[in-house]
Amino acid sequence: MAQSEDGSSATLIEITLDEQSIGRNTPDVEQERELAILDLVESNYFELADDQSGPYTLQLSVVENRLVFNISDKQRQPITAIGLALSPFRRIVKDYFLICDSYFEAIKTAPPSRIEAIDIGRRSLHNEGSRLLQERLKGKIKLDFDTSRRLFTLICALHWKG
Repeated sequence: MAQSEDGSSATLIEITLDEQSIGRNTPDVEQERELAILDLVESNYFELADDQSGPYTLQLSVVENRLVFNISDKQRQPITAIGLALSPFRRIVKDYFLICDSYFEAIKTAPPSRIEAIDIGRRSLHNEGSRLLQERLKGKIKLDFDTSRRLFTLICALHWKG
């Protein structure tokens, strides 16, 4: 479990999705979302910038085209809600899905060099989305790059239609 500079726990211990705003999807999409959540909970550094100590629980919802981080303490008592416009992420998520589709097609027939090139592009887009997320959360939430990558994976899983 991560520790902040003052020794308090700086981690997410639970993540839920608001099904009313995000909705259910196909079993494959639901499995991808669950895997993204498990991966994120397993390893993360997440701390509110205002020094409200953790650990935290997080509920993600989509309200009026905004991704809302509803952050609570470990007893699920609300601390704050932080909203991010989804529009800055649209291009990256769309491009990420396109390159993932290309990757899955390539692994069927393409030579290893082609698969590797596509995978490098996929990782590059994933990193770009992760940096954008860190930038958009700056001054609100402190998170390391690995946590940002895992959150970006979850954001992509929220948009995936199967």
